[in-house]
Amino acid sequence: EEIQKEIAYPDGKVEKVLKNGCHLIFFPNGTWKKVSSDGKTVTITFFNGDVKQVMPDQTVIYYYADAKTTHTTYSDGLEVLQFSNGQIEKHYPDGRKEITFPDQTIKNLFLDGQEESIFPDGTIVRVQRDGSKTIEFNNGQRELHTSQFKRREYPDGTVKTVYMNGHQETKYVSGRVRVKDKDGNIIMDTKL
Repeated sequence: EEIQKEIAYPDGKVEKVLKNGCHLIFFPNGTWKKVSSDGKTVTITFFNGDVKQVMPDQTVIYYYADAKTTHTTYSDGLEVLQFSNGQIEKHYPDGRKEITFPDQTIKNLFLDGQEESIFPDGTIVRVQRDGSKTIEFNNGQRELHTSQFKRREYPDGTVKTVYMNGHQETKYVSGRVRVKDKDGNIIMDTKL
């Protein structure tokens, strides 16, 4: 672009006004700023390689050169961080966070302390504030982990519970109940 006028300031700053109306301001430390002809888009390129853009809708896009990370803040308060490894974090105005990992696992963090992870194979893991965990597998099985036991529920209705002391209890749809001690020895089996 052709330069319409150039102004040198006493502090070492140089401003160039282009014929298209854009303003370029060069600072002594190597940082420079570009203001669009309408004044609505501002791009600042810092001496360290970072770039900050303010868009007409007040969206702010900040690129951290060393970390190769982009942090976008939208006017509605949503913040999106994009990392060089492909991880994307969304920080919502209500405090909720959603993280998409490079393997496409999605983790949601809620204000009340609950977490939900959705894995690429369809498995969903929900963690409650008390630390208990529910796992829903894509084959229809469910697991519940608490401080007292781990329980697996099968699609056919069978439920197997392993208690922290090592005892196991399996309840079958037929009504049969089998109990094993911590060493795996059957101590009760109500075969029907």
